[in-house]
Amino acid sequence: MKAVKTPIHFTHNFLINPTNPVTVNLIGGGGTGSHMLTALAKMNYSLNHIGHPGLQVNLWDDDVVTQPNIGRQLFAESEIGLPKSVALVNKINRFFGFNWKAKTERFEKNMHGCPEIQANLYISCVDTAKARFEIADILSCFRKRTAIHRDAPLYWLDTGNSQSTGQVVLGTIPEIKQPPTKRYKPVSVLPFITDEFRNLLEVTDDQNEPSCSTAEALQKQDLFINPHIAILGASLLWQIFSTGMTENRGFFTNLKDFTSAPLKVT
Repeated sequence: MKAVKTPIHFTHNFLINPTNPVTVNLIGGGGTGSHMLTALAKMNYSLNHIGHPGLQVNLWDDDVVTQPNIGRQLFAESEIGLPKSVALVNKINRFFGFNWKAKTERFEKNMHGCPEIQANLYISCVDTAKARFEIADILSCFRKRTAIHRDAPLYWLDTGNSQSTGQVVLGTIPEIKQPPTKRYKPVSVLPFITDEFRNLLEVTDDQNEPSCSTAEALQKQDLFINPHIAILGASLLWQIFSTGMTENRGFFTNLKDFTSAPLKVT
């Protein structure tokens, strides 16, 4: 009987053995994004200490800190009125001694149809299906490019959640060439969330009115769903950096009944 090989995605070598820091565009600095930025800072510090150049992060967010953000997101009362990206990046840079960048604008196309600042890794922490489709449209313009340069777009990690459930899905932007192996079944293409789950996203209720208080915000989302999603998503990223492969390309999680299910590479 012929053995069934486990489908595996091997990480693009540029992420594992780069000559410069891996560039990251983190889109959204709210509930999940603020916690994801902290997780990326810990990852960068750890990568540096195992001989890796680490990460260079741009945080994109055109929103400002408001009172309902305090407590659930990583902001202080003294930061109310400041741009979220500036408040978060300043804290990370001071604490770790980094030189990460804050972008106080929406992540969107330029006149040529692509974003001004390219990156190897895109991480979206956005609130609406509409925003995901817009990001997918932007990243699709890179899919036919084969040339590898310092900031060549390679992966898109999307995070999302409702009140107590959430998901993370890792997709490849171009096809990632896989090494030969007799043990595994290499998979070169990981679909975008907007391709694989398009029908579900298209019927998603995108009403996202801002909360008037922390108490109202807590009625919309569990206190710990955002850091939960961020930590699990960052763990997936850490795996593709540290082991150079993964048989999981995401997960679905439910904080209400404390369950998580992996989304396998297929």
